[in-house]
Amino acid sequence: MSSDHSPVLGVPTNIITGFLGVGKTSAILNLMKHKPTNERWAVLVNEFGEIGVDGSLFQGNQSKQQQIFIREVPGGCMCCAAGLPMQIALNQLLSEAKPDRLLIEPTGLGHPKEVLQVLSSEHYRQVLSLQKNITLVDARKLSDTRYSDHDTFNQQIAIADTIVGNKVDLYQNGDAEKLAEYVAQFCHPETKLVFAHHGNIPQAEFDGNTSFYRHQADEHHHHHHHHHQNDKPLASELPMPKSGMIRATNQGEGFESVGWRFSPEKQFDHQRLRNFLVGLKAERMKAVFITQSGIFGYNLTEDGLTESELDDCLETRIEVIGHNIDNDLESQLLTCLVN
Repeated sequence: MSSDHSPVLGVPTNIITGFLGVGKTSAILNLMKHKPTNERWAVLVNEFGEIGVDGSLFQGNQSKQQQIFIREVPGGCMCCAAGLPMQIALNQLLSEAKPDRLLIEPTGLGHPKEVLQVLSSEHYRQVLSLQKNITLVDARKLSDTRYSDHDTFNQQIAIADTIVGNKVDLYQNGDAEKLAEYVAQFCHPETKLVFAHHGNIPQAEFDGNTSFYRHQADEHHHHHHHHHQNDKPLASELPMPKSGMIRATNQGEGFESVGWRFSPEKQFDHQRLRNFLVGLKAERMKAVFITQSGIFGYNLTEDGLTESELDDCLETRIEVIGHNIDNDLESQLLTCLVN
């Protein structure tokens, strides 16, 4: 695959899925640390919100010399509209990167079965070699019907070749056993169950062909509907206005999102920003911020806020996902700007 003119064939491809805040991005970042230096890797990341934060988080953690290529598909489930958003981004990514491995992270609110159906279509049959599908699950969520009754959550379980019980260090007695029982009840018999801290999954778990082809005939095809705003470009693609700020919202699958982009000239006060983010009431928040103290990536789940220093980013971006998001968030965020 080193020649620019050689065809892209048989690229080992993993889907890494899981519900909101389970640690998919951390798992991919950990896997990247073990990338052979002579290989080119590609990452296709899908986000529920329109702003697009994950690409900046990945790029901020990786130097360009590491030969990792990233493409985002923001704005909802990338398998919608006959998979067109995903196919455009994927074709561009494969053409640019000519990768030795492809990692795909669907949004935690997307439908992985339909993503797999696009990837296993005739168009990609020679281009991609679908390897094991990895589904991260937080076993503590199994008693919450917002998860166990959610169609997406159960799709993620159903397509898995390997279930990863992530955040095992936070489990209480009986949580791991509940997950083992859930897998035995709802997964195919050969589905493997492993447990992980902080998304540290052995690389060997990603190798081997997926069983999706064998099982897809047993599944009923599911047609789903999302809220889309196809009459306008996504906020991630808009040119920055003179105000230096863009706001965007999205909703679907029982959740809503609100996000902002800020021009790089707008710097944030590091301490005020941390205080604001710690106090956020949301199911999920991801962000990259340019502050007067440096560039930082943020990740908020119900387990708390994590901060990481990044090498670089083009602009500040933040996305909040939850139920009944506070209408006053923007004014609170603006108070964190450096005057």
